[in-house]
Amino acid sequence: MFAAYAARIDADDPLSGLELGERPEPVARPGWSVVTVRAASLNHHDLWSLRGVGLPAGKLPMILGCDAAGVDEHGNEVVLHSVIGQTGHGVGPDEPRSILTERYQGTFARQVAVPTWNLLPKPAGLSFEEAACLPTAWLTAYRMLFTNAGVKPGDTVLVQGAGGGVSTALVVLAKAAGLRVWVTGRDEAKRARAVEELGADAAFPSGARLPERVDAVMETVGAATWSHSVKALRPGGTIVISGATSGPSPAAAELNRIFFLELRVVGSTMGTKEELAGLLSFCATTGIRPVIDSVLPLEAAPEALARLAKGEVFGKLVLTP
Repeated sequence: MFAAYAARIDADDPLSGLELGERPEPVARPGWSVVTVRAASLNHHDLWSLRGVGLPAGKLPMILGCDAAGVDEHGNEVVLHSVIGQTGHGVGPDEPRSILTERYQGTFARQVAVPTWNLLPKPAGLSFEEAACLPTAWLTAYRMLFTNAGVKPGDTVLVQGAGGGVSTALVVLAKAAGLRVWVTGRDEAKRARAVEELGADAAFPSGARLPERVDAVMETVGAATWSHSVKALRPGGTIVISGATSGPSPAAAELNRIFFLELRVVGSTMGTKEELAGLLSFCATTGIRPVIDSVLPLEAAPEALARLAKGEVFGKLVLTP
């Protein structure tokens, strides 16, 4: 079957290791289902995989793609929960959890095999393309806000970054939950779109002084925005961090401010199957939908990943086999 896969690892030039071509079809086995992929979305995890982060050379070639929506062998329309081994279903109780493409072949192909436990029904109101955006970026945002941030309707949340998949999801989810949402970003056009299209209450240039301190900061940028995130918080506020696209080592850790103002720093990674079910229900009942930048054929995976690497997206990029 035709697929987009990592053939080589290159930390400096990750896209050089991406290839398009034929790969073996997944084989059915007890406790697993083979899903025909209707849509798959891109994540920064795919770029990290091409750099060798979480993907050892011994696992190559590896079909990329964490997220997908499709049809299982019984004709059911399903969404994939991308975390394998969370409960032991399909892999045994002693296997550590992993994300698709770390141990098991991913979704940038006509078919993918996952433990049957990892499948959830796709709500009828969501397209395959919309549903494919949810299992990583949108689930990450959902867990950041509703499990780890400790915010309530009426609180003010700062989202660092105005255009990425997680940041756009954070804005849409937070507004639907009754939060006041501010965003930052380097790109003036993306800041404007966050306000005009996503409903953010205000947008500011990266590092700008804010009108007041916020209750929580959603941090996915890392080193470039860390100091601003800490300084933006009210005493007792919370930073939830789920990524560090600009690097993991800020110039200053701001430890004095963190302990003196009793700030909370909470790490957040992906989400549970139950949280994905909650996210699907939230989208179905409120009518909110993932922000999609473009839908492209699977053959365009190299161009799509190049755009993602350059930050030339607003929302999610989706591939259709």
